[in-house]
Amino acid sequence: MAKEKKKTKSEKRSGRKAKQPAHNENRKTKLKVFFSDTLFFILGSLSFSFAVNMFTAPNGIAQGGFTGLSIIINRLAGLPIGVTMICLNVPLFILSYIILGKSFILKTIIATVTTSVMIDVLAPLIPRYEGEKILAALFGGLLAGLGLGLVFVRGATTGGTDILGKLVKKYKPHMAMGTLVLIMDVVVVLASGFVFKSIESILYAIIVFFVSSRVINYLLYGTGNGKMLMVVTDKAEEIAAAITGETRRGVTLLPAKGAYTGEEKKMLLCVVRASEVAGIRKIIMRYDENPFIIISEAGEILGLGFKNVNAD
Repeated sequence: MAKEKKKTKSEKRSGRKAKQPAHNENRKTKLKVFFSDTLFFILGSLSFSFAVNMFTAPNGIAQGGFTGLSIIINRLAGLPIGVTMICLNVPLFILSYIILGKSFILKTIIATVTTSVMIDVLAPLIPRYEGEKILAALFGGLLAGLGLGLVFVRGATTGGTDILGKLVKKYKPHMAMGTLVLIMDVVVVLASGFVFKSIESILYAIIVFFVSSRVINYLLYGTGNGKMLMVVTDKAEEIAAAITGETRRGVTLLPAKGAYTGEEKKMLLCVVRASEVAGIRKIIMRYDENPFIIISEAGEILGLGFKNVNAD
């Protein structure tokens, strides 16, 4: 009996050793994702900082959101733009943590703080462009869109109206989030016209908003309208439930059989926007560390959550 007990303990030790490589691999994956997120946030913050310090703020252009509001406050009270952005966002961070949860707000806090600090630190170092305002609006929109796009790609936002829109939608689910954010941005842009005493500031802010939106859409969605994921896994039901529950995207389960092994499995078929791919992959890896995933372009997607089937 003693030998059998020793053997059982030995088996348990060997079992733990066998699981160790998988644990280490999972830890490496998390570290890789963390450093990738950080790199994207830094590059995005750098680009956005140039947009604000070089083009929009010196020319009295408030492009909407908390950034535009901070530019207005900077003109009225002389407060640093980055510090103002953080102060405006702190109440939203607290509410979001309570209402929307830790997972959503953590990346947004990191991205917002990085962007705000970068704006103030680089303000004395970045040359101010005060030439043609149309050029300031175009290049300001280009760099702002590039910076925000890099942040959005990693599943975060820079706070402000994006968080406010999510909080309002939590209690008013019938309202479209895009409409809510647009209304808040329009209010800031109109206010900038009164503060800068120029209707041109409003017109240039619209140009910045339009250009940055186009750049963001290109970075998030590319030339296609979405992505199609096909996933072969042993955890099909669990992953499907998590995707539908956390992302509100539909999933189709298809029977699959390995031609070489003859093993019966299930394949997940899911169509999402390009910006959602990273989040879907994280969900898959949470349940299966060794899935088989195919990600392809979906040239056109018709149906619920995408383009209207009856659209021209």
